[in-house]
Amino acid sequence: MACSLYRRLLRCLALCLGLLGSVSVWAAWPDKPIRIVVAFPPGATTDIIARAFSAPLSEALGQPIIIENRPGAGGNIATVAVARSPADGYTFLMHSVAYAVNPSLYTKAGYEVGKDLASVAIAGVSPNILYVHPSVKANTLAELLALAKTDKLSYASSGNGTTTHLGAELLFRNLAKVDVQHVPFSPAAAANAVVSGQVPLGSTSIPPVVQLAKAGKVRPIAVTSSRRSGAMPDVPTVAELGYPGFESNTWIDRKSTRLNSSHGYIS
Repeated sequence: MACSLYRRLLRCLALCLGLLGSVSVWAAWPDKPIRIVVAFPPGATTDIIARAFSAPLSEALGQPIIIENRPGAGGNIATVAVARSPADGYTFLMHSVAYAVNPSLYTKAGYEVGKDLASVAIAGVSPNILYVHPSVKANTLAELLALAKTDKLSYASSGNGTTTHLGAELLFRNLAKVDVQHVPFSPAAAANAVVSGQVPLGSTSIPPVVQLAKAGKVRPIAVTSSRRSGAMPDVPTVAELGYPGFESNTWIDRKSTRLNSSHGYIS
């Protein structure tokens, strides 16, 4: 994944700079460290993916890759920080699908999709997963939904407007017709909230949950991808469990500021 990502990054930059006639700029890039601003805290899926490819990308480019976590406001803090940074090709944003959703959720997100930043590459796609605290008396999705009809349940997501939030709402309210209260957390904190018993049910991306499930700290119920996850092959999909066509994944996208006054951009 990392290799294909940095090859695409190089191709995109070469094409963009070539179109701008900035051959001398392209020949010099990069001549200093590159900063990747991650919109979520350490341990979140976005952070895990950013750090996974930073070493091979650094080796390929011959410059250090600096990972900077700027969580908050569903990723808006990091997005605005990158949008306001110099448009010189040395600052990138690592964000999720929330980047596209936030302007419709926040009165003032602080940026405009498609204007302030330009997409470089999809860095990864992660299935989301539904899981419960071991004390919850539900081992299957059907049992969980039946329990939600008689007991007042709540679920932890990775934040307002994330696919872990919107996908769960689609399943619970639109399809299953059950009322489950949404409790937004930061991505890393959501799983811990379920482990501690603060919230009985979680809807997050899968990476933080794998080891927790193996340790028996949470019980997986279903993954939301169209196919089972290789990381947890024994966990069925929501589509398998009576909701054909259901799919809700978290994609991780890498973005850059638009290049300087010539108004060229990376896409």
